[in-house]
Amino acid sequence: MLDRYWFGDTGRISPEAPVPVVKISQMDERPGGAGNVALNIAALGAKVRLLGIAGNDEAAQQLETQLTAAQVMHHILHFDNTRTIAKLRVISRHQQLIRLDFEEKFPAFNTEAFIEIYAHYLPTANLVILSDYDKGTLACTQELIALARKANIPVFVDPKGLDFKIYQGANTITPNYKEFEAIVGPCQTEHDIADKARQFLAQHDIDSLLLTRGERGMTLIQNNNHQETHLPAHAREVFDVTGAGDTVIAVLGAAAAAGATLPEAMALANLSASLVVAKLGAASISVPELQVALSGTCPIATGIVNEEQLLLAVANARVNGQRIVFTNGCFDILHAGHVTYLQQAKQLGDFLIVAINTDASVMRLKGMGRPINNVEQRMTVLTSLGVVDWVTSFNDDTPERLLKVLQPDILVKGGDYQPSAVVGAEIVYAYGGEVRVLGLVKDLSTTSIIDRMVKNHHVLSSGENNV
Repeated sequence: MLDRYWFGDTGRISPEAPVPVVKISQMDERPGGAGNVALNIAALGAKVRLLGIAGNDEAAQQLETQLTAAQVMHHILHFDNTRTIAKLRVISRHQQLIRLDFEEKFPAFNTEAFIEIYAHYLPTANLVILSDYDKGTLACTQELIALARKANIPVFVDPKGLDFKIYQGANTITPNYKEFEAIVGPCQTEHDIADKARQFLAQHDIDSLLLTRGERGMTLIQNNNHQETHLPAHAREVFDVTGAGDTVIAVLGAAAAAGATLPEAMALANLSASLVVAKLGAASISVPELQVALSGTCPIATGIVNEEQLLLAVANARVNGQRIVFTNGCFDILHAGHVTYLQQAKQLGDFLIVAINTDASVMRLKGMGRPINNVEQRMTVLTSLGVVDWVTSFNDDTPERLLKVLQPDILVKGGDYQPSAVVGAEIVYAYGGEVRVLGLVKDLSTTSIIDRMVKNHHVLSSGENNV
């Protein structure tokens, strides 16, 4: 599926109907459905291969482009007579106003090519995840499970629908509470849940069942263990539950494939679910975020940091509900304009990140002779300012890659242009962040300072005492 997000401000009610008017300022598209599961796995650093079906249209092309960019290996079978499922969400002021679904269940298709690709890559896998959305893709579920079991490869299933017989022989199944009761009937007590779950497992030859229960946490029932394992939900502010189930099956499967026991994998999935519901849309969880959430403390101090250290620090700040401000530039010769601008930027949030171009990047942007000060010197000067929390460097010409990884709450730049014209603004708007433009001190810039130095070079070099 393709998840589309339209972002905009609402300032008035429509004269045509009692509904808000949304002025769309930004649009974003992300892989959804099983694609979101794959993205979650890739975000954890695991290798993932995605197999699915889609239409033969622009939405399918966009899906493949984004999956490739996220380093998700994929094999999508395209069908001319149907369109790729798309879900459009209109969001204003961090609130989802409406969701529009463009979808039809995929018609029956010849699964031979689907199974052939699956069987070819199956020996390279440590674990198989069947992410079922009941759209017609998994019409051959029993064949997929049988091939995996024959190869002694575990199968985890995120189910859908009312016919759970198709998951016969799977290792682990992860229904939510509503889906579970629809299959086994109402459960009045915890004993009812465990009893009916064990009957279900025996009936369908499934080893274990992980029941996701929303604000009541998760319950794991295993055939080889007569004691249920229950984990309460982590108490956090719920911002958006979109994709939470995808995160659970992704983290559970990735952890189990890496050798974790099922209870250990369950604990990581439970923690990840609590983190992802605090994000906008179908989001993913990174390893640094999990590490910080597990330790409860920031593993590094402020100052000069590399990208990995910065990710850990930002994740820690987010766990504690703190706002991240990001700005970038060359900062070749630090002057009063820079200082004023950075002081104003820090006032917008709790932590200020300054990302500076490496020497090679500055040379590409500014030409030969720049920078005047090397990257180590520039970072050292910036860290001496009390308003700057973290300083890091990047070798790209723009900060766009860093913005995608860090997702700061506010992107700040100095100048007299519109926020939408700031490099990286579309990235920040896409995940619900803010872009601010702060005025610079007039007639102060590194370039103008250098120009004046060159113009007055004869004065500076005329005598030892002058220098």
